[in-house]
Amino acid sequence: MSQDQKVIRRQKLRWRIRSRVHGTSVKPRLSVFRSNADIYAQLIDDKNGFTLASSSSREKDIAAHTGTKVEKSVLVGKAVAAKAKALGLEICVFDRGGYLYHGRVKAVADGAREGGLKF
Repeated sequence: MSQDQKVIRRQKLRWRIRSRVHGTSVKPRLSVFRSNADIYAQLIDDKNGFTLASSSSREKDIAAHTGTKVEKSVLVGKAVAAKAKALGLEICVFDRGGYLYHGRVKAVADGAREGGLKF
């Protein structure tokens, strides 16, 4: 499978997931993007088109930690959950973005749950 085919396949999965998963200001969508080196998470209000909170493994306090990418992903989940709590949000819907719910994507979800978010 060439790189282009992988990208197209993930994009189709992403569109299928997004047709079912929508975020509102009360129950935002927790979207995850995974690159080879980093991971990013956002709480998105799709109804108004705003990003309410975001976190990534490139933030200084998370990047300063030494450890595996999975360990940093847990920290990203906890950080986005803390920002959500500061905004008064407790529930969200999880959008895995076409990635398998495994490894770093699962670690973000587990970190967000540990931080107090409910899916």
